Amino acid sequence: MAVSKTLQYLVAVLLCVLSASVSAEPAMWDSHSKQLELSRFVDIWQEPATPATIADVRSLPDSAWTRNGSDSVSLGYGDEVYWFRVKIRNRTGEVKNPYLEIGYPVLDHIEVYADSPAMDSEPLVLGDKQPFYDRPIPHRNFIVPIDLAPEQESVVYLRVDTTSSMQVPLTLWDPSAFYSAEESRGLFEGLYYGIVLVMILYNLFVFMAVGERSFLHYVGYITAMPLFLASLHGMAFQYFWPNATWWNDQSIIVFLNLAILFGGTFSIRFINVSRANHPYLNRWTVALVMVAGLLAASALVVPYRDLILPTILVAAVGCSTMLVLSVVRWMRKDPAARYYTMAWVFMLFGGIVLALSKFTVLPRNMFTENATQVGSALGVILLSVALADRLNREKRRAFESQQRLLREERKTRMAQAKSLRVQQEANVMLEQRVQERTRDLEVLNERLMELNATDALTGLKNRGHFDAEFQSAVVRAYRYEQPVSLLVLDIDHFKKFNDVYGHLVGDDCLKMVAQCVRRFATRPGDLAARYGGEEFVVVLPETPQEGAVRVAERIRQEVEKTAFRVSGEVLHVTVSIGVCTALPARPDATKEIFHCADEALYEAKGQGRNRVVQGQQNVAIRSETS
Repeated sequence: MAVSKTLQYLVAVLLCVLSASVSAEPAMWDSHSKQLELSRFVDIWQEPATPATIADVRSLPDSAWTRNGSDSVSLGYGDEVYWFRVKIRNRTGEVKNPYLEIGYPVLDHIEVYADSPAMDSEPLVLGDKQPFYDRPIPHRNFIVPIDLAPEQESVVYLRVDTTSSMQVPLTLWDPSAFYSAEESRGLFEGLYYGIVLVMILYNLFVFMAVGERSFLHYVGYITAMPLFLASLHGMAFQYFWPNATWWNDQSIIVFLNLAILFGGTFSIRFINVSRANHPYLNRWTVALVMVAGLLAASALVVPYRDLILPTILVAAVGCSTMLVLSVVRWMRKDPAARYYTMAWVFMLFGGIVLALSKFTVLPRNMFTENATQVGSALGVILLSVALADRLNREKRRAFESQQRLLREERKTRMAQAKSLRVQQEANVMLEQRVQERTRDLEVLNERLMELNATDALTGLKNRGHFDAEFQSAVVRAYRYEQPVSLLVLDIDHFKKFNDVYGHLVGDDCLKMVAQCVRRFATRPGDLAARYGGEEFVVVLPETPQEGAVRVAERIRQEVEKTAFRVSGEVLHVTVSIGVCTALPARPDATKEIFHCADEALYEAKGQGRNRVVQGQQNVAIRSETS
């Protein structure tokens, strides 16, 4: 028994020694190396609450590090900050300059320290919180050129802090091999996005041709899904919004939830999951769609770290729900459910594989990272086939119905009369639909005219609308010999205000002044508009000089006393106002009246600003009392 215990002890000691030797083993780079996966050679150390410097990390004993030892470096979601160390030995007799690829493009903050003069004390800072073109090599993943001294061991340290899944796949590439492999990757990505783009255009054209809303919901789904994948894989950050670092994070949440939203609405319509035939499934799917829409909207204000886990949960539940709906409808003998079920099997498989890799249940590799793209591409193709099959079946039914009607028409006159009645009813329905579409178009045209006449920032009318209405007001004043008053306002020192507080605060200032102006231009004929920049105009028809000055003074006082808070600081602004009241001598006296008010405005500025000045009418304008 004693001999047995002694033997067990020696075996344990031997295993510890072997484990230590394995943990200290560096990655080997020789003259024939083209690509080297570094995950098994990565050592991991969790940073404590107090941030550590590179000097602190380099002084750590080997016992403080934990060897990863697996084919992927994946630590899941959390608030921890990790340091990663990888030792690389150059077994050749010359300097090598390989690329270190960090193949997870949604990591927030990465500090890279390497044995080179450029990164010895000052790190190379990477991450999707940095503008894309700050990277040393423009690529959707993080590519770091490193130097390997001949016959020496180099050490690379990475400090990673991220709100996404802590996945740090490291690959060492020979530059020529990297660009060769990148061509294959680009071909795969181009094939996938090309398929999706063709499907989007095809179904969009079909929707425009037949007006079936199922195609529109489907276009929404197959647009949101590739945008989500492009955001997740760094393609969107590289090509669409390379400087929008905040949106790059939030877009993953937005597009994934939109994919679930449109997928749910498409499923309800396409395979007829209505309240009449499936009340519980319909309510569940509608609730899921609403939750996805709420999460997509929340992504505009709520940080990524608070929404990513609920979004993944909703996505997993959503994919499972769509699969259940398709199976139920297939069991109910719905022909469209066959293709639909197979499509969701592929998409659900890809989505679950991706989700499990993020939670470290599955290792991160080429299969798990591209399973969603492959599954969604197959699903998109199958769903397009299902939609085409549905159109063919509807065409066949219409054709068979027409043939049956023709046969009945030849048999009896009664069938002919019935056919005519059916056609008349169809014409009536078509006419009703045309009238409805016409009314809808008129409403949309009215809304468009209103939008075209409105300044997007302040909500007041824009300059184009002011020019037309001011001309009409002058013509009416000339025709009925009534006074018309014009106020021209300008915010005092607005350029300096913008320079000090920024354009966003300047926009808030413009909105505040616009609200003050709108508050006193209340009569049906009054018109308040933004003339341009920080300049506003107010037209007061049938208003004598005293009334116009009174309105201008009220606006000036209201602006002066209205304050708004910026970063704890209370700000006030003032305006200068020029007033011109006249009985037009001719119907086209708009330029003279405006010039009169504008001159009064400049006089108000010359007198010290924050005041109202009445303009003097020129020869082209009759005075109010003349």
